Amino acid sequence: MINYLKELVPKMLRYRLARRGLVGPGMPINLTFSVTNVCQSRCKTCSIWELYKENPEKRKEELALEEIEKIFRSMGHIYVFNISGGEPFLRSDITEIIAAACQYLSPGVVHIPTNAIAKERIERKTKEILETLKNNCDRTQLTIKPSLDHIESRHDEIRGVPGNFKKVLDVFHRLKEMQSDYPNFHVELGTVISRWNVEDVEEIAQYVTNLGVDSYRNEIAEQRSEMFNTQNDITPDPEQYEKAIDLFVRQIRENMGNRNLFQRITNAFRLVYYSLAIRILKENHQVIPCYAGISNVHMTPYGDIWACCTLGYDKPMGNLRDYNYDFKMLWNSAEAQKVRTYIRDGRCNCPMANQTYSNILMHAPSLFRVVREIMKSR
Repeated sequence: MINYLKELVPKMLRYRLARRGLVGPGMPINLTFSVTNVCQSRCKTCSIWELYKENPEKRKEELALEEIEKIFRSMGHIYVFNISGGEPFLRSDITEIIAAACQYLSPGVVHIPTNAIAKERIERKTKEILETLKNNCDRTQLTIKPSLDHIESRHDEIRGVPGNFKKVLDVFHRLKEMQSDYPNFHVELGTVISRWNVEDVEEIAQYVTNLGVDSYRNEIAEQRSEMFNTQNDITPDPEQYEKAIDLFVRQIRENMGNRNLFQRITNAFRLVYYSLAIRILKENHQVIPCYAGISNVHMTPYGDIWACCTLGYDKPMGNLRDYNYDFKMLWNSAEAQKVRTYIRDGRCNCPMANQTYSNILMHAPSLFRVVREIMKSR
């Protein structure tokens, strides 16, 4: 932890200066890599799967493992490595991608969401990943988060796949059974709160609590360039979301004292995130400074670099294939700086959870609130 802080504090100071345009951005601490856009789900909140339906040859454009290794080699240490999709476990070389991340990025946390449809594949690949981490970076935390948007057939309706709910439960229990052999393995469930389930959050949360999850995440359904859903009415009203979130806040506070330190820190950040997300929805502006494109970066399956997936295709920083896979060269380019200026000027706002957690870390009053929540839970 001390070594972590020694490295993180200088980065935070640099990020503050970089946001003002006084220095270069340095390297991000959080990388999200969408390893594929292929997905079996047909979610009401996301249309990413339609990309390959319209153009099946598009998958041939995905980065090969050799290209990914070159990119990772040019980046340096990353604290949080989020693997995203599509459905990440449909990428056949996902284990090899994580092995490359261990070798070149040395992440502290690897996080993978899943729709839980390919049950056997997910179980097999998870075991491979856990062995890879055990043998190559045994201090790295792995979290896997099956998605649960409702109960029984209502989940299947939102996700567009009959029988998906039963598969979520099956995958969840299979993953939980692995934990006794891998102490750094964290199993979560996650809900995307949309207009199709916002009124039923208490019912869903109670069901999840009874399952005995390590933690329960939720995020609000957003219109994102990445998901091709910017014209879709998916986001609940702020008042609906605030009412739903109040339940999560109470549950987290009731149970935090029974969690380990890693889980308490995670939940404390989550509590602060919820309050900020509500403010963003109500006030429709950046309620704290956003460090997208500085602290965080998003890489698409094709090597595009984005400040975040909300701006995504609308405000790309460039493609790594055009920069000979040299991340630092693209990251310090004039085009990348234009995107940072756009964000700094407050011309966008969103409650995206992944980025907001980093923004909290960079915002002293919000970070103090996190520390206060941790201390209260002791």
